[in-house]
Amino acid sequence: MNDAYYEQLVTRKSKPMDMVIRFLVIFVIIAVAFFGMPLIGFLAVFVAVLLGILAFYFVFPRLNVEYEYVILNHDMDVDAIYSQSKRKRQLSFDIQQAEIIAPSRSSRLNSYKPEKTYDFSSGNPDARTYSLMMPIDQKLTCIIFEPDEKMFQHIQGWMGSKLYRD
Repeated sequence: MNDAYYEQLVTRKSKPMDMVIRFLVIFVIIAVAFFGMPLIGFLAVFVAVLLGILAFYFVFPRLNVEYEYVILNHDMDVDAIYSQSKRKRQLSFDIQQAEIIAPSRSSRLNSYKPEKTYDFSSGNPDARTYSLMMPIDQKLTCIIFEPDEKMFQHIQGWMGSKLYRD
């Protein structure tokens, strides 16, 4: 068994829109409770509590995201971990099928026009992100991720001349 296995965790930076969403959800809950009282009485409080529970389980966890990259030989899985408790598989692909891997700001990517883009990076403007171009479901897809040095060494062994570090 000479399998190469490596996993890396990248925490997504909170976006400005996340705070706006949190504020709006809380504002709607308070507005339903406050303005609903004269109309439907204590049923408004029940509805507000129900909205709060739904927001707590479905909206707020989606605002705290970590991405986990797992490489097993040349297969890469990307999972999203919401609020450090719920895991969801985002994408699974074979790295050897990639056409090119280069830094996201590289001029080598100018000739590629992806139809779909997946961003699995931290969102930090100072982070060193890489773009991986590959066909997925017969569409050219760009996958943006942040490999660390050890993951880069694993990928480098399989990609050869398709991998650029600029």
